[in-house]
Amino acid sequence: MEFPTDSNLIVGLKHADDAGVYKITDDIAIIQTVDFFTPIVDDPYWFGQIAAANALSDVYAMGGVPKTAMNIVCFPIKQMDISILRRIIQGGIDKMKEAGVVLAGGHSVEDNELKYGLAVTGFIHPDRILTKRNLKVKDRLILTKPLGTGIINTAIKGGLVSAEIIESVTKLMASLNREAAEIMKDYPVHACTDITGFGLLGHIAEMVVDSEFSIKIQSDMVPIIRGAIDYARMGFVPGGTYRNREFREKIVDVSSSVDRTIQDILFDPQTSGGLLICVDGKSADDLLIRLKNKGMDAAIIGEVLPEPKGRIVVK
Repeated sequence: MEFPTDSNLIVGLKHADDAGVYKITDDIAIIQTVDFFTPIVDDPYWFGQIAAANALSDVYAMGGVPKTAMNIVCFPIKQMDISILRRIIQGGIDKMKEAGVVLAGGHSVEDNELKYGLAVTGFIHPDRILTKRNLKVKDRLILTKPLGTGIINTAIKGGLVSAEIIESVTKLMASLNREAAEIMKDYPVHACTDITGFGLLGHIAEMVVDSEFSIKIQSDMVPIIRGAIDYARMGFVPGGTYRNREFREKIVDVSSSVDRTIQDILFDPQTSGGLLICVDGKSADDLLIRLKNKGMDAAIIGEVLPEPKGRIVVK
């Protein structure tokens, strides 16, 4: 399939990345992304918040600042009361206000399945774009949110999760990656991505596949949401986890000491997950301290190595 080309398209379809980037002038480029999905929580307002945070995250992962958004709505008007849609959109609007983003419009269609999300446009200097594939040997990897939302949400459907954990996970998914993105601008960050549907190892795979580097992950350093390990051991593992594993396991070398449940969590599809920041090793500790001082459950979870090329090593 042949796609249209343009010399001003800095980041496009050639390599998998979080968003597209198009150069406008020598000082300005626009970041464009779109994301929408079906409800992952029962409360319409919180669903709107989570969907908006998830869509905005791609701009933060590229190092940019989101500025405008367009609503994307699929709604079963014959089956659901319009008040539900109003609450969803209000949640999205409130999250956009928090991010300093202007709602410029949108589009809705009648659909048997409810879906909501945003198309987002952000700004960035063309020389400051962060992609997934600018790794440097001895870089350290920092994850800014704990893993396990896919497993927890599956357990919620089974009616086994406490109200306290439900509230905590909902707020985690609705939290913006804005503050982490602002902090990392003060450091020599070489690459970045956000952790969403492909899970941690799936998104790391996009960084190393066909590259000259490998990434080692220290599994016991990965932050995990309280309860996720127990629910995974009970069998509340979403189907996306197995699809993620099947797709990428050929480039992942897992130590025999890593429990199968932890492996499931590393492949667990996340909703509105954290940033995975690839920063110069000498700056990693200081960056981590600043993230933690802002209340983030962040951790240094790995490093970039020269060998084995194009592979992920999990210890």
